[in-house]
Amino acid sequence: MKILKFTLLTLVAFGFTSCKKDASTEEKSKDSLVAKKDSAVVPEVHKEYYGIYMGDFAGKEMITPEFGEEYEGDVYKKLSLKINRITKDSVYGQSIVNGNQRPFRGVFNESTQSFILDEPGNDKTDGRFEIKLKNDSITGKWTAFNKTAVKAPLKNLKLIKKEFVYNPNFMLDENSDLIDWENPKDFKEKYTDEETGKTETYTESKNRIASDAVFKINASKQKLTEKDLKNLRKLDMEIIKNAVFARHGYAFKKPTYRYFFEQTDWYIPVSSNVDSELSPMEKDNVALLNRFIKYAEDKYDSFGR
Repeated sequence: MKILKFTLLTLVAFGFTSCKKDASTEEKSKDSLVAKKDSAVVPEVHKEYYGIYMGDFAGKEMITPEFGEEYEGDVYKKLSLKINRITKDSVYGQSIVNGNQRPFRGVFNESTQSFILDEPGNDKTDGRFEIKLKNDSITGKWTAFNKTAVKAPLKNLKLIKKEFVYNPNFMLDENSDLIDWENPKDFKEKYTDEETGKTETYTESKNRIASDAVFKINASKQKLTEKDLKNLRKLDMEIIKNAVFARHGYAFKKPTYRYFFEQTDWYIPVSSNVDSELSPMEKDNVALLNRFIKYAEDKYDSFGR
């Protein structure tokens, strides 16, 4: 019986050792394949063209004015085009418009210094860039794959190369427009005629407005306290909070925040998620701001445009 037990243990131990050897051999084989794959990587060319190009992205759309009839006019948006990699046969990168980040792949024609870049095509906003490079600028056009799915299926672009830099000192310019044009709210107002004494009620559309506090409070540099925030308007705190993300190159989907930061010359959208880039202090400040934003009130006023 003892001999049988010993034999079984020996077989189990042998089998375990054999499995380890097989696993080890398999791992070495995998490593060998990875090494071969890495050694066969297609070499990159024209690294001097890598980087972010930003500027106007314009197309004709139907515009509905506050007064008067609808008409066709040029609508300008901001486009961020990032070239990540160029090989003899392919170009890889990403585009960002309206906070929508899309990858692209294409080709580079060295003789004409031009690119043809295709977005994936599985989103209604995808299309093809046909652009030309000259020094640090890019010009050309974008054509939607699905011409009925977007308001302006053909857009022209004019971009300049920019370098993204995180700087905790970046702030809104003091001549910035601090009105949230995207979220008007209707208010019931009363008007009393002095002659007749008759009072009438009417509806007036008003917009949120921020205060000068957005030029003074920097949530990337100072540890915020409840005392700093208790008298601020809701829009103030939204701007102060989102300035943290803007400094890290967050691509805002909400037009309100894009509008505020696109007024600066430093805002460069590079990613749809920058959470891991925030410092511990920035994360704490954002959490505190979120608590106050939940219960804060806004100031509304009426403006012409």
